[in-house]
This record gives sequence, structure tokens and C-alpha cells, in this order.
Amino acid sequence: MKFGVVVFPGSNCDRDVAYVTQGLLHCPTRLIWHQETDISDLDVVVLPGGFSYGDYLRCGAIAQFSPVMPEIIKHAEQGKLVLGICNGFQVLTEAGLLPGALIRNRDLHFICDRVPMKVENTRLPWTSQYQSGEIINLPIAHGEGRYYADADTLAQLEDNGQVVFRYCSPQGESNPESNPNGSLNQIAGICNSRGNVLGMMPHPERASDPILGDTDGMKLFESVLSAAIAGVR
Repeated sequence: MKFGVVVFPGSNCDRDVAYVTQGLLHCPTRLIWHQETDISDLDVVVLPGGFSYGDYLRCGAIAQFSPVMPEIIKHAEQGKLVLGICNGFQVLTEAGLLPGALIRNRDLHFICDRVPMKVENTRLPWTSQYQSGEIINLPIAHGEGRYYADADTLAQLEDNGQVVFRYCSPQGESNPESNPNGSLNQIAGICNSRGNVLGMMPHPERASDPILGDTDGMKLFESVLSAAIAGVR
């Protein structure tokens, strides 16, 4: 299982992801400069958090035109895995790999916190190590993380089981107080209809090393390895 982590101008979580995949999981990992056009050697591509191109136009709006993006789209079309975290999630929506958009937080300010969320779909290569309905805690750090989509798109996401993570209270309840950024349907992460492309605003890589006191995010990366092993068998 070989990971690639895309580096856009302004990315700042790329090394964090590589530390998890290479340093903790001991998987081959390489950083992909955004101008590269050959990623055929990779199994999993991660678009990390940060501020691609400074977010000067709109989060992810410029990054979608980087030379590497057509290759990532092909990578996804081949059924290979693509993960977008925070700004990476924004890039995936701008590039059309995931529906909807990430807009300004409800209270119009940057949020940096650790929040609970519920795992809604465990039938994916990303979530097999979680229990259905499990409450996990992951860090968030964003100013434009409010998930928005039209009513038809939301209904389709819900009907198809494409809502993967949902903000909730520590007890698993959904209410306005447990929705940190005002995302519609409390959505924290979604996948495409095929399940191989995942976008999420919370940062699993920041909750993977035991030294940080929380490893809820590590199960996501371990799920990917389990899926690879199952595929070999």
C-alpha cells in the first residue's frame, strides 16, 4: 500500500499526514508536488489541510486547476482511493469529485477545537475498523467548513449512505449546539457513490499518535490497510 500526499502552495498538513502513513503505519509514502502529472505508482492519494494558494479566491478554487488534479480524477475513476482532509475536502468539491460545497462557518469565525462526531457508514474502505454509530473525537480547524448542498443532493447523500461522519453531542445526539459550523444535516464528511473518494473537515491525522492523547483518527488509516489486505486475499 503506497500513499501519496499532495503539496499545494499553502498546504501545511502534508507532513502531518506523511508522519502517520510512513512513520506510524510504516507504509511507503511520497509527497506529490502539485505540478506532477504521474501518480500511477500510488494506491491512496491524500489532499491535506492548509490554505492552498492562500485561499485568495475561494477555498480550493485555484487548486482544482493544478496539473496534478486531472491525474487524481483519473485515479478516482479507476477505483483507487482519494482522501481530502479539510482544505483537501474543499478541493474535492471544487473539482467535482464530491457534491456540494464548503462555505463560511455559521458564526463567521475560524474554529479550532476537538469535537465529537458519529460514524454513520462502516461499509467503506475508510471506516471498517469503526463500529456503526461509534462516537469519536477529532480536531477541527477551519473558517469555511460549513457543508452545503441543495435539497435533492442532500436527500441523495442520505439515501445512498454517503454521509460518513456527522457532528453530534458526546452522547450521540444531533442538535444545533453539537453542530460547530452550521453544516447542513450536521455533515462532517461524505463519500462519492462508489465509496472510494472521501472528504472530511475534521483532521484524523491529528488524532493518530498516542503521544497526543487521542487515536480515534488512526482507525481510518488502519481501515485502508485492512481493505488492501482483504483485496489481496
